[in-house]
Order: sequence, then structure tokens, then C-alpha cells
Amino acid sequence: MNTLLVILIIVVLLVLILMIAAASLTADYVIEKEVVINKPKQEVFNFIKILRNQDKYNKWTMLDPNSKKEFRGTDGTVGFVYAWDSDNKQVGKGEQSIERIVDGERIDFGLHFIKPFEGNAKAVMITESVSNGGTRLKWIFSGIRNFPMKIMHLLLNLKKMLGRDLETSLANLKAYLER
Repeated sequence: MNTLLVILIIVVLLVLILMIAAASLTADYVIEKEVVINKPKQEVFNFIKILRNQDKYNKWTMLDPNSKKEFRGTDGTVGFVYAWDSDNKQVGKGEQSIERIVDGERIDFGLHFIKPFEGNAKAVMITESVSNGGTRLKWIFSGIRNFPMKIMHLLLNLKKMLGRDLETSLANLKAYLER
């Protein structure tokens, strides 16, 4: 009986520590990654503003090339929506929309995740010229996490995991554009 009580107390303490740690996290999060692509800025920008091109570099899109896709509007313009639905839990179901474009400089996206978790996020891709005619591309992903998502972020280290996925996608993009 004492052993069970000790185990129960330890489990309760661990849960309390996890909940206190999650409560101490800020609600908002930002993940920023960048890559230098050896192509002119306008060429890189013109490629990334077309959401259908994500099939060629985006890790999440590439995880399930057979996901159901729906496109609404004119690709590469404000208001265009790319929706996906996949049985692969890493891909899930959701929508990405182009919310703002500053030609040659930045694209702002809205993301609405439906499955496996409901949520909203923002993404921004910013292009900057660098020496030798190359382009620095920054990809910034941000959002607000509710309390259950704070726990998920802690348990799965989602910030690190999403950061690696952004780095993989940027490396894929660099390889694709420089070939």
C-alpha cells in the first residue's frame, strides 16, 4: 500500500510541475529561420509567392503528396487560399491564405489548422538582397497557444521540432532553386 501511495504522490507532483511549467510559458511563440539562396531576390520572391510551388520544397506538403488539395482564388495574390486534407496525422487538415504581399519584399500568410489540432498561426516570408546577387530568405512562424497547447509544446518541444521542419523546407527550397 505504501508503494502505491508513493507512486501516486510522484505522479501527482509530476503533473503539477508540468502544469506549472506550462502556465509559466508565454501565450505567444515565434520561430524564425533563414537561408541564403544564390539567386536574385525577385526570382526567389516570385517563386515563393505561388503557394502551389510549396509542393517542391515544403516538408509538410511533401509528407503526403496524395493529400486532397483545394485552391481558391488566383495563386500568388492576396486572398488566395490553399486548403489541404490528409490522413497523415503530421499533415492533417487546414488552410493557408495569402493575407498581404509587398512585392519583392514579403508575403504574410494566415494558417488555420483543423486536424489533428484546431489552431491558427501566422507566417511571413521576407526576402533581402545579399552580396553576390543572392537572397536571404527569412521564414517566421508565430502564433498564440492556449493552455493545452502549452503542455504539448513542453512535452514535444514543438518549437524545436517546428524549427527543424522550417530548416528542412528552406534547405529543400535552396536546393530546388539553385539546381
